[in-house]
Amino acid sequence: MNKSAKKDLYEAPDYYLLDELLSEEHKLIRSTARDWVKKELTPIIEDYAQRAEFPGHLIPGLGEIGAFGPTIPVEYGGAGLDYIAYGLLMQEIERGDSGIRSTASVQGSLVMYPIYAYGTEVQRKKYLPKLATGELMGCFGLTEPDHGSNPGGMITNIKDQGDHYLLNGAKMWISNAPFADIAIVWAKDESDKIRGMIVERGMEGFTTPETHNKWSLRASATGELVFDNVKIPKENVFEISGLKGPLGCLNQARYGIAWGALGAAMDCYDTALRYSRERIQFGKPIGGFQLQQKKLAEMITEITKAQLLVWRLGVLKSENRASAEQISMAKRNSVETALNIARNARQMLGGMGITGDYSIMRHMMNLESVVTYEGTHDIHLLITGMDVTGLNAFK
Repeated sequence: MNKSAKKDLYEAPDYYLLDELLSEEHKLIRSTARDWVKKELTPIIEDYAQRAEFPGHLIPGLGEIGAFGPTIPVEYGGAGLDYIAYGLLMQEIERGDSGIRSTASVQGSLVMYPIYAYGTEVQRKKYLPKLATGELMGCFGLTEPDHGSNPGGMITNIKDQGDHYLLNGAKMWISNAPFADIAIVWAKDESDKIRGMIVERGMEGFTTPETHNKWSLRASATGELVFDNVKIPKENVFEISGLKGPLGCLNQARYGIAWGALGAAMDCYDTALRYSRERIQFGKPIGGFQLQQKKLAEMITEITKAQLLVWRLGVLKSENRASAEQISMAKRNSVETALNIARNARQMLGGMGITGDYSIMRHMMNLESVVTYEGTHDIHLLITGMDVTGLNAFK
C-alpha cells in the first residue's frame, strides 16, 4: 500500500467560504458523516471494490449517521432534516464511494420517500422506522431490460384478481436488489396506468438474481427483480397512478446525486492536489509546472461553481420551490464536473492513478454509472432544452 492510502487525509475544498452559508447543525451533521467515512468506509472500500463485494456490515452505521431518509419526519424514524443536510450527507458518503452513496440514496429517496409520500399511514408505520435504521433494506424497480430512458414503455404489469393483484415482469440494473427486504415496484394495470406497490422478499414467484461482471459500482450490489405471478395484497399498492409517482421519487434521488457526485469530485481534486506537492520530477514538485497548475485551477473553479449551484438548489428544495428541471440541471452538471475532474486527476497521478492505492480510478469507474442512472446525461440536457424552449425533443 502507498503511504497516501493508509491514512485518510482528505480536506474538503471551500474556495469561496461556503461554510459561512451553513448552519451549525449542518456542519455538525457533515462532520459526523465525514468522521464515519474516514473511520469505517475509506480504509476498507478499495478491498471491497477489488473483490466486487458490497460491505454489508456498514448498513447499521449508515443508519446511525442519518443517511437513510434524513428528511423523513421524526415520527416515522427519520431525522426531520432539511435538504441542505441531506445533500451534505450524500456528498460525504460519495466522497468515500458512489456505490455506498447509491445504497443510501435508494433507501431514502426511492424506498422511504414513496412510502411516506404515496403510502397509507399503515404502510408508513410498518416500514419507515425499520428502513431508517437499516433493519429493513429496500430497492426501487422502474428500469426494465428494454425500457430505460422511456419508463412509460414498461411491460411489467399487474392484473386484478379480486382480493389481490398478480404481478408479472422484470426489472434490471437495480441497486440493493440482491439483499433488499422490500422492493418499490412500478407496473402497468389493466387500464395501462402505472401503479406503485411494495413487494416483499419471500413472496412466491419473486426473485432477485445478482448482476455480475461490472467494471463500475463494484462495491455496490446490483441485480434484477423478476416477478412470476407474484400475489400482491391490495393493501400493498399505492393510490397514486401515472408516471408522476416514480418521477417524484427520481427527483429526490437526483437531488442527492447532485451533491454526491460533487463529493467524488472533491476527493479526486484533494488527492491530485496533495500528490502534486509530493511528487518530484525534473527537480521540483509537479505542482510547480504550469500544465499541472492549469488542471488544478480548472478543477477548483468547477467544484466551486457546482458547490454554489447545489447549495442554492438545496435552499429552494427546503422551501419546496425547486423544480424538477432545476434538479435535472444540477444532477447533470455535478456528474459531468466530477467525471472531468476524475479524468484530469488520474492523469496527474500518472501510473499511480490507475492503482487501488488511490481512490481516483475507482471514482472514475463509478461515475460512469452515475452519469447514466437516474436519467442519462443526454436526457437531462433535453429536459433543460425543453424547459427553456418549450419544445419537446424527446419524440
